[in-house]
Parts: sequence; structure tokens; C-alpha cells
Amino acid sequence: MDCIFCKIAAGEIPSKQLYSDETVYAFADIDPKAPFHALIIPREHIGSLAEAAGHHKAVLGHMHVTAAGLAREHGLDNGYRVVINTGPDGGQTVSHLHLHLLGGRPMAWPPG
Repeated sequence: MDCIFCKIAAGEIPSKQLYSDETVYAFADIDPKAPFHALIIPREHIGSLAEAAGHHKAVLGHMHVTAAGLAREHGLDNGYRVVINTGPDGGQTVSHLHLHLLGGRPMAWPPG
């Protein structure tokens, strides 16, 4: 297994765990772009959102529900941003589907 996120989910690489169950793993981003910045990944290796198929509907929904729960738990009552970067031009730097949950400050649009 060469995927860094697979290794993090398996506990082979240390991370600050924020949530974990049999489907997803959430942890603090090591290079946060907001006061609160979590990554939520499926335990199943899916390279990117572009590779998602019909049988991934449940895990994709679970990732978003997990994001909402973490936002509530961490007091992001004024709002937050959920982002999935896909492919090199979309800003994806790790080839394992992951959702960014950012909050704790106002977010500008478009992102800069």
C-alpha cells in the first residue's frame, strides 16, 4: 500500500484523529488553511471523485454527513466550507478521495 491516506486510515502514519468508523476516517490537516481544517477520507481507496461510481453513493453521503457532524461538534455555527478537489487542475495533491472541511473564519468567494 503506497497511498499516504490509506496508511493514515490504517494507523501506520500518525494523525490527529477527529472521527473514525468502519467507512470513513477524519483527521486534522497538517497544513491548515483555516482555524479548523479537517480531511475526511473513505477507508476504501478511491483515487478521486472522478473515479466514483454508483456503488459509492453511500460512502460519499457518509463523508458529507460526517462533515456536518464535525462542524457542529467544533462550533462552526457561523458557517463552513466543504471542498473536494478533483485531479491536478482541480488542486488534488493526494490521489485518494478526500473532503476538506474548513471553518472558523469567513470564507471568500471565489476562493483565491
